[in-house]
Amino acid sequence: MSTLREQYKTELVPALKKELGVKSVMQVPRLEKVVLNMCISEAVRNPKVLNNAVEDLSLITGQKAVVTKAKKAISNFKLREGMPLGATVTLRKERMWAFLERLIHFSLPRVRDFRGLSPKGFDGRGNYNMGLKEQIVFPEIDYDRVDTVRGMNITIVTTAQNDNEGRVLLEQLGMPLRKK
Repeated sequence: MSTLREQYKTELVPALKKELGVKSVMQVPRLEKVVLNMCISEAVRNPKVLNNAVEDLSLITGQKAVVTKAKKAISNFKLREGMPLGATVTLRKERMWAFLERLIHFSLPRVRDFRGLSPKGFDGRGNYNMGLKEQIVFPEIDYDRVDTVRGMNITIVTTAQNDNEGRVLLEQLGMPLRKK
């Protein structure tokens, strides 16, 4: 079992219960899933580029990525409905905890000029969205085999009722959120 998950169960749940002033352990916010998403606009012209993105996401997460397709046709972008456009991975349970631990302790410190994550990434319901400009911050990616640097969106879905509860949960887990 992941050390971050053990820490959450043993130390953070009682601390969060006290800090948020909830009566039951079941009211304490917890993590539901982590979703990684890569959209590659170049895939409209060259669909083979998606293979590298799927491979990168699979290496980062340890789970096979799913190719996403366009929902609408946009003529200005030469995009048709159903064309492959990106890749996504949804992590739950043990893989989610392992990925979060690697993200917090290894990957985010490798980001150039990192001063903390923006506190504006919350959506109003306690979920957090963040973007990375390059996939090479993950130690699983071999820098020599990268054809182009791609960004990705990471969404952390929680059971928190509002942004404050989500912020407290992520700060307790060790997410380096900037102070406002």
